[in-house]
Amino acid sequence: MPPRGSGARRDEIVRLATTSGLASVEELSGIFDVTASTIRRDLAQLTAEGRLARTYGGAMALSAHPETTLRQRIGEAFAAKRAIARVAAALVRPGETVLLDAGSTVGALAHELRGVPGLTVVTTGLTALGELADADGVTVHCLGGTLRPVSQGFVGPIAEASLEHVTFDRAFLGADGVTTDGGLCEAELAQTRLKELMARRASAVYVLAHADKLGRRPFHAWARLEPGWTLITDPDADAAQLAALRSSGIAVSVADIDGAA
Repeated sequence: MPPRGSGARRDEIVRLATTSGLASVEELSGIFDVTASTIRRDLAQLTAEGRLARTYGGAMALSAHPETTLRQRIGEAFAAKRAIARVAAALVRPGETVLLDAGSTVGALAHELRGVPGLTVVTTGLTALGELADADGVTVHCLGGTLRPVSQGFVGPIAEASLEHVTFDRAFLGADGVTTDGGLCEAELAQTRLKELMARRASAVYVLAHADKLGRRPFHAWARLEPGWTLITDPDADAAQLAALRSSGIAVSVADIDGAA
């Protein structure tokens, strides 16, 4: 039962924003069975008290989901990322041109691609660049742009303009969260806009995301998750979430972690 009283309701709004990373006026109005104007007054009060930050259409916790650095993420779910990378690498054929997003899981894929002959790799990520810089037989291009230190990836108009001059056999994307209703979640709109542009230039699109990222919405920037794309994840992924993705037209491939040892 929703809490009674404005004070208790506002405390619960803060809790929801902190745990889910999302607090829209529409959702909160339904949860607490009050009008949208009541929720807007609550959010205004909480913002004035410094307990929430206002966003378009709602609010978010001030420090609910701070973006972790790439260095911090590299050690997370290591076995799952390695397994996902091997499944993804098996899809790539000699002589193809592939696009690699920034991120630790896609960086693990770059490592697996070092021995693919005649491969051309275009990337937005410093991790992939580092993995492939000395790989024999692999031609590497960087989209360039503005570097985001926290993710070690390039974004912005220079990266976007570079995409107009090349197409790809396959694009491999990462994400901070994946949901059926929202799509791919990232910390900034510059990241999600670039993902959508990258996907449009590829014949096949794959999303690499370990189980912990499924169903997560830690931020408020989204890229569409299109029917026909493929999600590659690990065996810990929730069966209901995978079923929902399949129902929305997303192919799902589950990596075998034991086979990646």
